[in-house]
Amino acid sequence: MDNAVNRRALRASGLALAVMLAAGCQRDTDTPPPAAPVADTAPAAPATGIAPADAPVELRDVIETSPQAVVGISYPPDLARYPGLAKALVAYADSARGELQQAVDGLGNDKPTMPYELSLSFEKLLETPQLVVVGADGSRYTGGAHGEPLVARFVWLPEQQQMLTADQLVADAKGWKAVSVYVADQLRERVATRLSGDDLEPAQMQESLRNASRMIADGTDASVENFSQFQPITGTDGKITAVRFVFPPYQVGPYSDGTQSVDVPASVLLPHVGAAYAGLFARG
Repeated sequence: MDNAVNRRALRASGLALAVMLAAGCQRDTDTPPPAAPVADTAPAAPATGIAPADAPVELRDVIETSPQAVVGISYPPDLARYPGLAKALVAYADSARGELQQAVDGLGNDKPTMPYELSLSFEKLLETPQLVVVGADGSRYTGGAHGEPLVARFVWLPEQQQMLTADQLVADAKGWKAVSVYVADQLRERVATRLSGDDLEPAQMQESLRNASRMIADGTDASVENFSQFQPITGTDGKITAVRFVFPPYQVGPYSDGTQSVDVPASVLLPHVGAAYAGLFARG
């Protein structure tokens, strides 16, 4: 798992470096060329439902620069053979670009101190005959101390030609309560372990635990919206052994904690998984 994380970090770093170099070259030019257009509108993402099999989608990396904004988007190869999935990835990227463009439009003729920026990297995390999982990670900067994190996961079912969403994965409120309790316990245990190594006074320790627990409780409340970003983890037989729920910065902790995730075992999930998808899971 550490290797996968490192690969994603290197890919995102490479994309960010390419974007920065392009922006630097643009600033060094006396008469910069006009910016390539950024989409004005964008569909909501991620998309769900059955995708038309005869609607191929081209996934092309993007690097666009102007004095006001820099855009860098990269896609993994070989995903065009899943048109519905490819369409959802493009929709997500277009949505992110549309929001960046709105911020750029708000500048009028002004030039920001630092160019606004969209950096977005898609990576294939899993591919089996039953599941294709893609992660989207990046940020959108439109001023301020740091960029807005962009975190999304896409779970495609090739045999059904449709996206698997959280509300389909877990069928009822009782199931989300079980997920909520498990995830919150794991996150609180991590915080307690980390704070125990910080050599804090007992009063400081208790206050820090209370603050962290409030954020965790809010971000893991038993609702489908809090668990919408997830990726299945499979064993050697291709069956799902756990589901990794992913939480962007601010949802269950401060920005400095970055993106967090918790793996929920199949044994916790399976009693609550929708009947149509139970066969994807390992048993026993």
